[in-house]
Amino acid sequence: MEVSLPISARSSRPRKEAEGHRLENSRPVTAGVTATSICLPLMFILTGLVALCAGVAWLIFEPSVLATYHYNQHIIAATHLFVLGWICSIVMGAMYQLVPVALETKLYSNKLAHWQFAFHIVGFIGMVWMFRVWNMKQVGHFGCVLGVGVGLFVYNIARTLRRVPKWNVTASAVTAALGWISVAIVAGLLIATAKCTYETESDTSLPAAVNSLIHGLRAVGIVVSRYNPISAMHAHAHLGALGFFTLLIVGVSYKLIPMFTLSEVQSRRRAAFSIALLNVGLAGAFVTILAGSPWKLAFALMVVAGLIVYAIEIVAILRARKRRSLDWGIKYFLTALALLLPLSVLAIVLSWPALPFNLFTGQLENLYGFLGLIGVISFAIVGMLYKIIPFLVWFGRYSQHIGRAKVPALADLYSPQLQAAGYWSWVAGLIVVCTAIVLTSEIGVRIGCILLAVSLGTLMFNVGTMFSHFIRPKLEELSFAPNFSPIPAPTAP
Repeated sequence: MEVSLPISARSSRPRKEAEGHRLENSRPVTAGVTATSICLPLMFILTGLVALCAGVAWLIFEPSVLATYHYNQHIIAATHLFVLGWICSIVMGAMYQLVPVALETKLYSNKLAHWQFAFHIVGFIGMVWMFRVWNMKQVGHFGCVLGVGVGLFVYNIARTLRRVPKWNVTASAVTAALGWISVAIVAGLLIATAKCTYETESDTSLPAAVNSLIHGLRAVGIVVSRYNPISAMHAHAHLGALGFFTLLIVGVSYKLIPMFTLSEVQSRRRAAFSIALLNVGLAGAFVTILAGSPWKLAFALMVVAGLIVYAIEIVAILRARKRRSLDWGIKYFLTALALLLPLSVLAIVLSWPALPFNLFTGQLENLYGFLGLIGVISFAIVGMLYKIIPFLVWFGRYSQHIGRAKVPALADLYSPQLQAAGYWSWVAGLIVVCTAIVLTSEIGVRIGCILLAVSLGTLMFNVGTMFSHFIRPKLEELSFAPNFSPIPAPTAP
C-alpha cells in the first residue's frame, strides 16, 4: 500500500519547505503499512513499557537484587522480567514494523503475530513468577509456551525475509539474530531441564509416550548438569543479549541512522565485516564460556573488534549526514552506543583467564549485566521508541485526513523538553546505580533506580501525550484550497 501525502497537508508551510521535505524523504516507505500492522507493534510496545515500569519498581523496593551477587532466584526473575517482558516485547513489536520498512517488503502474516503475542504474554509472565518462587518445572512449562511464541515470531520474520527484493547487511543481521534467539530459547529450556528432578521409575499410570518423554528429559538434564551452572547461565545470557538484541541494534541501525540523519552507509564492506565479526565472536564466546575455557578472552576481543568496526562506520555515516542537528531520539540512541565502550572494557576484564572470583569481581558481573541491559540496550530502545511511536500514532490517526484538514507534524506529538529531562535523569540514574553496584550499596541502588523512574515517567507522559491524539485529534481547517501534488509520507520527525 503506497502512502502519499498532498502538499496541502503542510498547508501552514510554504511550498519550498514542502519540496525540501520531499527531498528528505526521497525513499518513502510504501510496504506493509496497514491498520493491522499499526495496532500490532503498539500492543507489544505497551506490554514492554508496563514490564519496564514493573521492573524499575521492583529494583526500587528490592535494591538488594543488584547490590548482591546475581546467582539467586530474585535477580534471575527480575532479569527475565526486563529481558522477556520489556526488551523482547519492544524488539519483537518493533521488528514487525521495522523489518518490512527497512527491507522494503511486507510482513508475512499479521495473524501469526497476534497468536505470538498471546503465547509471549503467558510465557514470560509465567516464567518470571515461577523463577521468583523457584519452581523450575513450571519455569520449563511456561518456557515452552514462550518458545512456541518465539517459534511463530522466527517463522513469520523468516518468511518475510524471503520476500526481500534486495539482500543487504540489515537483512543478514536480522537473519543471524533469528538464529541466535532460537538457540537462546533452546539453551534456556535445557538449563531449566537440568534444574528439575524426575522420578527414577516410570509411572505406570501415565501413557508410554509421557514416560518416554520424562526419560528423555532426565537424560538431557544429566548431560546439561555436567556444566558449571553459572557458566551455562552466562553463555545463555550472551546468546540473547549479544546475539539477538545487540546484533539487531547494529544491523537495523545501518538502515535507520542514515534514514533519520539523511546520510547513507559509507562502506558496505565494513558494515558486513562488523556483522561477521560479531557472529563469529559470539559463537566462540558461547562455547568457551560454557566450557570455562581461557579462549573466551580471544573471542571477547573478536566481539569488541566487531563493535569497533561498527563504531567506525557509524561515525562515518554521521560525518556524511545532511541533517546537521540531531533530535533527542537519536541522542538517546548514540549515547547507548557510546556505552558500548565501558561495556567492552568490562567484557575483556571479566574474560581474563587469571581473574579471581571474589566479592568485587562478582559485583563486576552484576555491573556488566546491568550496563548491558539497562545502559546500552534499553537506552537505545527508548531512543527508537521516540521515532517509532510518533509515526505509528500519526499514521493511524491523521493519514486519512490528509488533503481535508491541517494536521500536526510528528514532532508536535510529544515534548522535547521532557525528552531532554528524561535523557539526563536516565544518565544520572545509570551513573548512580553502576557506582552503587560496585560499592554493594542498597541505598545507592535505590536512589539510582528512582532517577531511572523519573526518566521513565517522562517517557510515559510523552507516550500518553502521543496516544491522546487518538482520543482528541488536533485538526484545523485548511486555509486555502487543497493542492493534491503528492509527496511521500514522513518516516521520521
